[in-house]
Amino acid sequence: MTEERKFIVRAEEAEESAADFSHPWNPNSEVRGVRFSSMVGFSRVGVSRVRVPPGKESFAYHSHRREEEWVFILSGRGLAEIDDEEYEVGPGDFMGFPAPQPPHHLKNASDTEDLVYLMGGEALDMDIADFPRLGKRMVRSGEDVQIYNVSDAKEFGPLDE
Repeated sequence: MTEERKFIVRAEEAEESAADFSHPWNPNSEVRGVRFSSMVGFSRVGVSRVRVPPGKESFAYHSHRREEEWVFILSGRGLAEIDDEEYEVGPGDFMGFPAPQPPHHLKNASDTEDLVYLMGGEALDMDIADFPRLGKRMVRSGEDVQIYNVSDAKEFGPLDE
């Protein structure tokens, strides 16, 4: 029996599959997201719709070394932190982060309205993500994810005994 291929995600189905998430390294992170890409069987690219409640934040200030990402604001007002600078963003604004990326993060700047956006990017088999404000580095190879303190990194050379 072959699996039926899916090409369309209906709005009702998207709402039913929406899930809440918060980044474990950001206590103000709160999002509700729909991963459209996995619903249609994508394996090399990710596309999601994200909803951030008033006064909350997306994930954690980060950058990727290999993967590219983008964000398109659908509704609401946000404050984008990109490479330690802040930018107000709103409906119709597009942000693109080619690899290697500058660090970035998104906050909902409203007290009353959700910030809603589409986001997407590559889903490579291996990536490195830095969290410069936390001094952490994530190395992902397939499903294996490891976290390191950047301060523990050493230059390449002979091994210390």
